[in-house]
Amino acid sequence: MTKPRTMGVEEEFLLVGPDGSPVAQAAEALEASGHPAKGGGTGALEPEFMEEQLETATHPHASLTDLAAEIRAGRARAQDAADRVEARAVALATSPIAFTGTTVSRLRYQRARHVFGMTAREQLTCGCHVHVAVEDDAEGVAVVDRIGPWLATIMALSSNSPFWQGEDTDYASFRSQVWMRWPTAGPTRHFGTPEAYHAAVDALVATETVLDRNMVFFDARLSPRYPTVEVRVMDVCLDPDTTTLVAALVRGLVETAAREAADGRPAADPGVELERTAAWRAGRSGLSENLVSPLTWKPAPAHDVVGQLVQHVRDALVDTGDLDVVTELLGRLWSTGGGAAQQRAWFAESGDLHGVVERAVKVTHS
Repeated sequence: MTKPRTMGVEEEFLLVGPDGSPVAQAAEALEASGHPAKGGGTGALEPEFMEEQLETATHPHASLTDLAAEIRAGRARAQDAADRVEARAVALATSPIAFTGTTVSRLRYQRARHVFGMTAREQLTCGCHVHVAVEDDAEGVAVVDRIGPWLATIMALSSNSPFWQGEDTDYASFRSQVWMRWPTAGPTRHFGTPEAYHAAVDALVATETVLDRNMVFFDARLSPRYPTVEVRVMDVCLDPDTTTLVAALVRGLVETAAREAADGRPAADPGVELERTAAWRAGRSGLSENLVSPLTWKPAPAHDVVGQLVQHVRDALVDTGDLDVVTELLGRLWSTGGGAAQQRAWFAESGDLHGVVERAVKVTHS
């Protein structure tokens, strides 16, 4: 076994009241639970863009078992804060029940609401970000240049947002549609060098269309805060086991890409247009229909494309001891169909979106 790269996870949760509707009580929940209202970084419970959200962040872990434990601990920490205001923290990437979002009263967020209008006002979406350690910016850019073709498959595994404003959207991840309204969101071209990457970020900020470097929302980017590659395409996962699965696969992608770069293998470059289309397909279909295969750029059953992903990162998973865990967690995911499929199945049984939220709360903390 090689020494594994460390990885960390950020998860965003909806804060909902007893009837399952989003409630704007994040500030009160954080204050009552003794967490800093401005956020405490790694390991902390933090506010997010909307008052109807809470965010957790794990410490970096080399062990997948340790990461899985802290993912669950973070969810429990979020629920403890929610309990202080008689609310619940639930891992849903969009609210099934109609809402009006309330932007957190921080100057930066209020400015974003003014600058971006409805894009900001409707941004009550919950994502999952995975950070994986890299040696330096050169390795990080080499990784970013190589993992793009597989990120749509990662998105499909996490898909957990079929409902929006009280309606079934016919998407598995409608969060991805809402998120793509931001001007810098999505896949990127190849950069080749850290200098080219940072020049691109600086050029985006210089347009004065985004507020700062933190608003460069590439699907995979060099983290502005940590020495990591940050992958940002995922919905928050309904089941904590799915979060663990996604984190293991992202680390496998980063390690595989770094090895390819070290061996002098050129990065495959299908083009941003194909990667963007594959991402749309993943958000629409999730695991229920075809995905676009990064090996052929043709449609293939989701099960087959996920298998191609696992095969692509297999050596890295073996070397970190994660392959058996990934295989087991994938089996569980296929048995339920994932978050979007579970939400739809619950709604088909009851016809009640409030009941969907209630059942999602139980799985969030399972």
